[in-house]
Amino acid sequence: MKKKLISLAVAGALAVPMVASAQGTNVTLFGSVQAEYATVNRDKQSSQAHIGDDTGKSRWGMHVTENLGGGLKAKAHVEYGFSTGSGALGIARERWVGLANDNWGEVKFGRVQSPFKDFAGGNTIDAFSYTTLQASGSGGTMTASANGLGSGANGFVNSAVRYDSPKVEGFSFAGILMPGDSNRLDPANIIAATGPYAGSNSNSGGEDGEWDFQVAGKYEAKVAGHNLGAFGGYSRDNISTRQRTNLGLTNNEHVWRGGLMWGFQNFKLSGQYERVSNAVGAASCTNAAALGNPATGLGDSRGQCNSAMNLGGDGHLWFAGGQYDWGNTSFIAQGGMTDANATALAAKREVSSFTVGLIHNLSKRSSLFGGYQRAMVDDRNSLFRDSNTYSVGMRHNF
Repeated sequence: MKKKLISLAVAGALAVPMVASAQGTNVTLFGSVQAEYATVNRDKQSSQAHIGDDTGKSRWGMHVTENLGGGLKAKAHVEYGFSTGSGALGIARERWVGLANDNWGEVKFGRVQSPFKDFAGGNTIDAFSYTTLQASGSGGTMTASANGLGSGANGFVNSAVRYDSPKVEGFSFAGILMPGDSNRLDPANIIAATGPYAGSNSNSGGEDGEWDFQVAGKYEAKVAGHNLGAFGGYSRDNISTRQRTNLGLTNNEHVWRGGLMWGFQNFKLSGQYERVSNAVGAASCTNAAALGNPATGLGDSRGQCNSAMNLGGDGHLWFAGGQYDWGNTSFIAQGGMTDANATALAAKREVSSFTVGLIHNLSKRSSLFGGYQRAMVDDRNSLFRDSNTYSVGMRHNF
């Protein structure tokens, strides 16, 4: 009995400062744990199988909100991702502080998500986002650029400010600004820190301090029981002095996106189109999009980034998906195409894909999923290969 009383006293003593420091502040601990058995069979190569989560859905973090009065709130967010298939503790995802108000919206400062990822299209219309069956990169139907400007599942933008507006008459918009010297993952930068342009090895900022930016807007309405939506956006990645001097690039990257959404009763349809000009970051993709390991940041032998453009080249991508909900089970079919135009150094490449599968919700927090994806590649240099992907997995959110 004495031991129980001592334990309760110690626990109470420890809880007092925690409660005191949290007065007026709401602290939420959250996370997600996922594991899937996935097999990628690429033509003329050994089958590659994996048990774990190398698309980065598994994560844990803390979200803090403080009411400052007058409708103003201060916010902070810290989040880390990991893979259930390895012992690594994980890598940083979002990390930011911000201010929010119901009347004028929310502004964040730090490492944030791209509006092309979580606001307009991207992961918001991909039912298999954060699985091996996802459209970004591996499916070849959505951009997943490594500089963080794309919609890649595990792509984030460092050194950025993001603004999200409130919804007014169904309209809302979001945008990000990145300083020209922001340290971001840029696959086109191959200059060592000891080279003539010493500095960040991942600097993809524009010349003379130009700011990269991305803006997106959407409209959502419900008419006679139909859920309707339309979205669009523009992204600009200014080439840096290093890229211009050492890679021979002469033009900034531009990405335009547009799409539609429709839902009625148990049916949902969605699609988007993207146009890429002068690809820089869009010439590659995040490790997660290419089925790399988000816990270590390393690539994986199963990786095949079908959505990549040719460096400095143009191209386009389209995606379409349908979903039917029957009780706790959603039946999904989606697909699309990537068309990377030829450049002086790379041949034209076309990739088409389709995916079928289902998601069964065991509860509001737990679900099972599985499906099949086929990617067909027309690559004159045979650098990419046709592939068949099979996956079955489980996810729990907390």
